Amino acid sequence: MTAGARKWRTAVLITALAGTAAPILAQQAGDPRHGKAISYTCLGCHGIDGYKNAYPNYSVPKLEGQNPDYLASALRGYRDGDRAHLTMHSQASILSDQDIADIAVYFAGKPLIPGGKAQGTVPQAATLCTSCHGQDGVAIAPLYPSLAGQWEDYLVRAIDEYKKGGRKNPVMKGFAESLKDEDIPAIAHYFSLQSPSLSTESRPYTVLTAK
Repeated sequence: MTAGARKWRTAVLITALAGTAAPILAQQAGDPRHGKAISYTCLGCHGIDGYKNAYPNYSVPKLEGQNPDYLASALRGYRDGDRAHLTMHSQASILSDQDIADIAVYFAGKPLIPGGKAQGTVPQAATLCTSCHGQDGVAIAPLYPSLAGQWEDYLVRAIDEYKKGGRKNPVMKGFAESLKDEDIPAIAHYFSLQSPSLSTESRPYTVLTAK
């Protein structure tokens, strides 16, 4: 392991320990019924399995089974400018912290539970990722995202955004910058194959959801 990799492993482990030790009481309790009532526009993208973001083109992430604390943190990031995405910023900019908590708990549903066994061998480039995201892609703490079964192209996009500053997170930025170009698709492919898997929240029948 290189000195740079050791540095980021230490940083990630410290962050992971801090995350598991910190009380979750600061997170607002969400109301899934209200979350469902105000998330009709969210379902326009996140309620269609395999729906693609346009320009650039990549899959909209699966949210069902995700940790609600992470979803709330991500929404606040889009609202407050820590994550760059014009549509998501526009949607989140009108939401209160309580609205965000409600939407997060609605979309999360029942968060994934570790399956206890990883699918395949962890790529060398992904060993550091498992410190927070779990060997089977199920996060070790509520504030971290689970990656199991997530769309492969979305994971590639997310890592690229951390690397280039589209998502502001000093630990993830440092880790992403240490990756070789070939490491990113290897990491994304590995986690996309893990199970139990994240899934797409169902939405009412429309012409877009008809098979």
